[in-house]
Amino acid sequence: MRLRNVKGARENIEMNPYVIKDGEEKKGKWRELFGNDHPIHLEIGMGKGKFLLELAAKNPEINYIGIEKFSSVLIRALQKREEYEGDNIYFLRMDAEHLQDMFDEEEIDQIYLNFSDPWPKERHAKRRLTSKEFLSRYDHVLKKDGVVIFKTDNRDLFDFSLEQVPMAGWKIKNVTYDLHHSEFAEGNIMTEYEEKFSSEGKAICRLIAYR
Repeated sequence: MRLRNVKGARENIEMNPYVIKDGEEKKGKWRELFGNDHPIHLEIGMGKGKFLLELAAKNPEINYIGIEKFSSVLIRALQKREEYEGDNIYFLRMDAEHLQDMFDEEEIDQIYLNFSDPWPKERHAKRRLTSKEFLSRYDHVLKKDGVVIFKTDNRDLFDFSLEQVPMAGWKIKNVTYDLHHSEFAEGNIMTEYEEKFSSEGKAICRLIAYR
């Protein structure tokens, strides 16, 4: 469930120094913003930021950018960001359809998709973040040896994603239908949704796609 109508969210986001307002001008220059040549990892639809901030804390040698299109959700991540002392994470409020406007070819090293909107109606399939249309967008901004890591509790969306990967000319590196009881569980960082769904006994699916 998306949080909505948080009073003052847009205004606070506009004033926050960790939300990049001129993303199009940063295209091809993101490493200048971070002040280093470290890898850049991107989470699309980052929600309230738990996953990304924990990753950033554990991996100071990696730069992180979180994308979230809902102001009322992004503001929650900014509240968490205030408690973080590192300098390796920034945010963008935008729709992922515009990735190529914000990032140059091969500027991103890794992409995370966590519990993305399933867009269940068939006519909305192109909006799913694991559709072949979105994989084509990732193909432009992701380094040739980069990967997309996708987690969800939605089996229909996961099966759809497994079909889309080869249709887009990508390959599956590994896949599991029950992440927390698999060989890939070690080191997994959970999102807010993941904690909730896991506590309800739902299996978490995960795949890693590459070209």
